[in-house]
Amino acid sequence: MAFLPLIGILIVVVGFALRFNPLVVVAAAAIATGIAAGHATIDVISAFGKAFVDSRSVPVVWLALPVIGLLERAGLKERARTVISRIQVATTGRLLLAYLALRQITSSLGLTSLGGHPQMVRPLVAPMAEAAAESRWGELSDRTRNRIRAHSAAADNIGLFFGEDIFIAIGSILLIRGFLDQNGVHVEPQSLAVWAIPTALCAFLIHGTRLVLLDRSLREEIQGERIADPLNTVLAPDDGLAPDDA
Repeated sequence: MAFLPLIGILIVVVGFALRFNPLVVVAAAAIATGIAAGHATIDVISAFGKAFVDSRSVPVVWLALPVIGLLERAGLKERARTVISRIQVATTGRLLLAYLALRQITSSLGLTSLGGHPQMVRPLVAPMAEAAAESRWGELSDRTRNRIRAHSAAADNIGLFFGEDIFIAIGSILLIRGFLDQNGVHVEPQSLAVWAIPTALCAFLIHGTRLVLLDRSLREEIQGERIADPLNTVLAPDDGLAPDDA
């Protein structure tokens, strides 16, 4: 009976293996664990409610999602595509490079909530990056679109991950300091923030180089797709695939 509360682990493993809804699986595992540990059902549900109220991030998510949904329904993606298609010098690589720099700079100042996948990448950055590619090369295949979306998400991840450590009052700095203190290495948060700057610069240079080369890679990929299947897309006579655009 002492091992009965571990039934929650079994529920999680089986639920994920069967590809059930993760939220349902985790909630069921938590409830089963609480009941198996001898707690009343009402106490388990009350713990859920208390965690919901005490968490500051959960209400923010539930407030942001409806706003983003309404903006998308009102044509946010379409407007973003229209704006970026009018900028002649805009390319997918240049746009994502600018967003990477913006994301890293704002994160280093502690403004980590200004970006993110649900509130920035999905409704704005990814559609604008796709529109920049479409304005030069016409209709894109699903494979190319997914690749552009992946690079958009990566720019956000890398900019946030390596930028936030420069800000001294951030959870990652406290986590690193706590881990080092447990192992007998005492480091001040200021030192951690200062030494995070070279890492952030290297990350920007490495991923920035990838984004600079992204336009050429996309052009070659699109050319290869159209040579392999020239009847699959309907393009204007000038599809923007001239060598000058490399």
